[in-house]
Amino acid sequence: MKLVFAGTPEVAVPTLKALLDSRHEVAAVVTRPDAVAGRGRKVTPSPVASVAEEAGVEVLKPAKADEPEFLDRLREIAPDCCPVVAYGAILRQEALDVPRHGWVNLHFSLLPAWRGAAPVQHAVLHGDDVTGATTFEIEPELDSGPVYGMLTEPIGPGDTSGDLLSRLAEAGSGLMVRTLDGIEDGSLEARPQSADGVSFASKINPEDAEVDFAAPAMRVDRLVRACTPTPGAWTTFRGARLKLGPVTPVTDIAAGHELAAGELAVEKKRVLVGTATHPVRLGDVQAQGKKMMNAVDWARGVRPEEGERLGA
Repeated sequence: MKLVFAGTPEVAVPTLKALLDSRHEVAAVVTRPDAVAGRGRKVTPSPVASVAEEAGVEVLKPAKADEPEFLDRLREIAPDCCPVVAYGAILRQEALDVPRHGWVNLHFSLLPAWRGAAPVQHAVLHGDDVTGATTFEIEPELDSGPVYGMLTEPIGPGDTSGDLLSRLAEAGSGLMVRTLDGIEDGSLEARPQSADGVSFASKINPEDAEVDFAAPAMRVDRLVRACTPTPGAWTTFRGARLKLGPVTPVTDIAAGHELAAGELAVEKKRVLVGTATHPVRLGDVQAQGKKMMNAVDWARGVRPEEGERLGA
């Protein structure tokens, strides 16, 4: 089939590469416009644009997917199908009507669970044991279209959103190729999503990523892992923001040595923080203007006083 692939971030790259290596023709790529990125704040093409340009594929960068110039070019290309992974813009009906086999999205959840912008983060945050990826036909309603295929992926006790998304991106690329193969040869038919089990995964913003140490240790652990690497979990220390890497719940605290919520305890080889239940051990931390470092090295530099707290 002739394809126009739509995607923007790094997580979409494995699928683009898999399609370039498949029996299908990637006639063009649609991605978000170049944006400022990195410490140098340079205007940079998206990861998908970079891979497409290197492969000699035409790259379309409309500010909005309903721009007349973009729609005209899409009609000229006349794709059979448009596979999508994390494109990042709303597709209007005019665009959806162009390919005869529609737009097929790779979504990183087991639909109808976790429709929306942050399915992997919410799966980690809510303590799901299993997640996965789904290919489905895009309809105007959010992530509600009929499903072509699914795969499952277990969520380990130490998995961050970044870990999980990386695995799903690789596994999902094969699912997308198999889906398009089945659409082309007629062996695959989309089936409506179940009306039961619908849940929504709203975007997690930086303000949502502030850690509340008055919550149970399990909740603190899940929030930090869900927000790693983005938007990045954080707290405050002495009035300044402190970014947190994954933490580890700790249960070997002797009776009479319990910590109040947010209270720090610096030991020789670990730094503990109190929660509503048992403490958590800090992993890596990053103070404002500093590099990420081991919490023990950070504590050696700031020398917390007895009773000092995070988030106070």
